[in-house]
This record gives sequence, structure tokens and C-alpha cells, in this order.
Amino acid sequence: MPAPVRTTTFTSATVTGRPETGSPRRPPPDTMAPTDPEGAVVAHSEDGDGRHFHIPLSEHDAALTAFIEPTEQIARRDVPEACVITFFGDVVDRLVEQRGARVLVENRWEDGPHPLLELEHDGRRLAVLRSGVGAPLAGALLEQVIAMGCRYFVACGGAGTLHPDLTLGHCVVVSAALRDEGTSFHYLPPGRLVDADPGARRALESVLDARGVPFVSGLTWTTDAPYRETPAKIAARREEGCLTVEMEASALAAVARFRGVPLAQVVYCGDDLTGEVWDKRAWQSLADVRDGLFDVAAAAALAMADAGG
Repeated sequence: MPAPVRTTTFTSATVTGRPETGSPRRPPPDTMAPTDPEGAVVAHSEDGDGRHFHIPLSEHDAALTAFIEPTEQIARRDVPEACVITFFGDVVDRLVEQRGARVLVENRWEDGPHPLLELEHDGRRLAVLRSGVGAPLAGALLEQVIAMGCRYFVACGGAGTLHPDLTLGHCVVVSAALRDEGTSFHYLPPGRLVDADPGARRALESVLDARGVPFVSGLTWTTDAPYRETPAKIAARREEGCLTVEMEASALAAVARFRGVPLAQVVYCGDDLTGEVWDKRAWQSLADVRDGLFDVAAAAALAMADAGG
């Protein structure tokens, strides 16, 4: 993988202050009531008339089956078990044009197709999911490809940086995600964080180490509202230990945990939220970094499949 542009020697040892977390606990079956495991955020609030109400996201339903169950609606297929989830449309286009990737399933939604493709990578079959932006769509697409038969996942994407030492193009392996979105609460009991799968994370870190790619592992802030990243919230998330901000990590981790499949995620630092004003830094133009990050994700997903997770 080409070295990320303008990287530093920033290492995981430099990052401190990430809160200790435990695995979210599932309440007893047949429970659908506000829960507060591990000191979760407020489960009820008050409107302008002084009336108390429960926040719907706190009403966790521990039922294992839903009214629309993916395995009942989506046929199992002959798909590769190892799968890279990517948000890089330009990378997917190059895989089709230059490496002969072919579409297995179109996965058409109202906003357009989000295909599952197959690619030969290092002589192996590899699935590639062109995911959608945002937790609900990314989580639903993951559900679909799990139902089709994919089993080992590495997601790669971009993120805004909250730490001044994380320069444009620097890689961050997600160790845990702060759940400031809605999707994860439909899969796991209420809680502040969701940890990455440890085995999948180690596989990803091993590939980065072997290739000499500078990276750091740490906490990311997953949000549903990029235009409500206020200065106060940014400062609070940074103080809590978040290195990056993006829109899918906590949802992907929650869906994967609920379905019992290993998933890791790596992002590269794009736009900068550490200054007085937002700096986009033309982050989507880094084709070499995006192609390289995909190759790292592919190698890690295949290694996970070889090891059985």
C-alpha cells in the first residue's frame, strides 16, 4: 500500500484517555423496556409541557427475530465468505474497470444500487460491498450480505479527524465506537460504546504492521448528523478520547455482533475538525490512499477467513 500522504510517526501509544468499556449486555428474553446498562445515557426526558416520556431508542427489544427477517427474504447464494465493505465508489469503479470485478447482486435501494461484487484477489475469491453512507443503510446492507452468506468483514472508509496529530491520510483502526446514532440501539442494549471484534481487529492491525503502514487504533465518534457537529460536542468527544468522526462504525459493529460475525474497520483521516474553521482538505481526492486501504482490508478479510475468524 502506498504510504499515506503527510503522515506522522503517531502511534497507538500516543493516544490516552479512551474509557474502559465492557461488552454490552443483553437483557433477559421477552424484555422490551427502557434499560440502563453500564450507566447508559438518559432513558427518559421531559418535553416543553413538563411531561415525562421514554426516549424510543431506550426501549430495547431482545427478540432475536424481527417481522422482516433477512434470512426469510434473501436467498443464500454462492458468495465469498471474506468481504470488504467500502464506501469508496471510485475504488469500486476501478475494481470493475481494471481488475474485472463482477456484480453478483445489485442490491438496489431507492437511492440507487449498492452492489455486492466478486473479485479475484491474490488468487482468492473476495466479496466487495459498495456500502451506503449513514448508519441505517450501511447496517441494512450488512444484514443483506450476511444473509447471502458472507461471514468475515473488514470495512474501509474515511473520517473526519478530531486530533491535531492525525494528518491527512493517516490510518485509524477502530477499537470502539461511540454510539451517537440510532441503528445500533436496535441491535444492542443501550450503552455509550460498542467495542470492535478483538480477533478481527488483530487481523487488520497485523496486515498494517506487516506492510509498514503507519496507523493508530482508537475510539471513533459515530454520528447521524454531520451538520450538528457543534464546537461543544467536538470538544467533548475529543476530551472523551475520540480520534475521528464518521457515520457508520457503531452501527456496523452492532449488526455484526448481533449476527455473530467478525468485523473490523479502518478509516483514513480526511477533513479536519481541529481548527477554528472546518477544513475539507480535498480528502476524497487521495486515490492512492483509498486503493491502498482497500488492499489492506482485502488482505485482512482473507486472513480472517483462513483463520476461521
